[in-house]
Amino acid sequence: MYTGLSAGTELTFMKGSNPYLHSRWDDWQGVFVPGEPSARFPVNFLGYMEVARVIDSRARGFAYGDIVATTFGHKTGHTANPGHDLLLTMPAGIDPMLGIFVAQMGPIAANGILHADAEQFGAAVPALGAGVEGRPVLVWGGGTVGLFCALFARQGGASEIVVVDPSPWRQDLARRMGFEAMGEDEAWRHAKARWHHKAGGRGAEIVFQTRAHSGSLNLCLRALRPQGTVIDLAFYQGGMDGLRLGEEFHHNGLSIRCAQINRMPRPVAAAWDQRRLAQETLRLLAAEGDLIRREMITHVVPYDEAPAFLRHLVRDRPEFLQVVFQHD
Repeated sequence: MYTGLSAGTELTFMKGSNPYLHSRWDDWQGVFVPGEPSARFPVNFLGYMEVARVIDSRARGFAYGDIVATTFGHKTGHTANPGHDLLLTMPAGIDPMLGIFVAQMGPIAANGILHADAEQFGAAVPALGAGVEGRPVLVWGGGTVGLFCALFARQGGASEIVVVDPSPWRQDLARRMGFEAMGEDEAWRHAKARWHHKAGGRGAEIVFQTRAHSGSLNLCLRALRPQGTVIDLAFYQGGMDGLRLGEEFHHNGLSIRCAQINRMPRPVAAAWDQRRLAQETLRLLAAEGDLIRREMITHVVPYDEAPAFLRHLVRDRPEFLQVVFQHD
């Protein structure tokens, strides 16, 4: 029915910057091996934001006509194995199009929140968002992942949420969703001027970094109070020329914690997995679905027009947030 574009990951293949095009991931050693590309053109089956209708089932719990959120890629059909594929039935009352966020994109952001929870509570995380409750946070980057982080933080009871992005268009979108929004240089100054603790110093306790630019990561570090933490969800493809680890990172004793969707925080890995994060995403969609549909899905494109639209994105760089390809 619908498949969503993950701009941060998929456009790296369009631009040729994805590391898999130049190296091979060695899962045993956990390293990339240069000069041995594991992906080549033509690239088959990108995509992990799908919504489909069941047309036949021999699996318990799934019936003809059910609408499921899953991650099988940009294709018009798939034979799913419930023991292997992540499949979640879309509840009645939630726009089926919002199912594109359920199995992967929402859990990416929720995992970032979970990392902040684990920083605060270790293995005893009482609920998703407990680590931001009553605390001010910066969300660096006003894309899909960033705005979902902001929504989860709001649901978790953060005392103040500022969405940071250099794009005035994305700032306006964030404001329409009820968040304070500002540019990058203004944001770190805001955190230092407004947020302070007698013993802990000035700045944000937590920054969720979703913008894949080394200069943005450097400003995230500048915005933190001493011993604060950047929860980093960005997918960097270039160098880190804008990052200065000998400055605020060193002098303020800061932390950078990578929140990658295949890695739950170690203290809570036994209790949390991607399915649980997907269920948290459904809970968020039940509360905020109308707002997300109205503001965050900016383009709905017929499936057959997708290749031309991707070329348009790379060539003309129009403003967009979440693109959905619709299959009639």
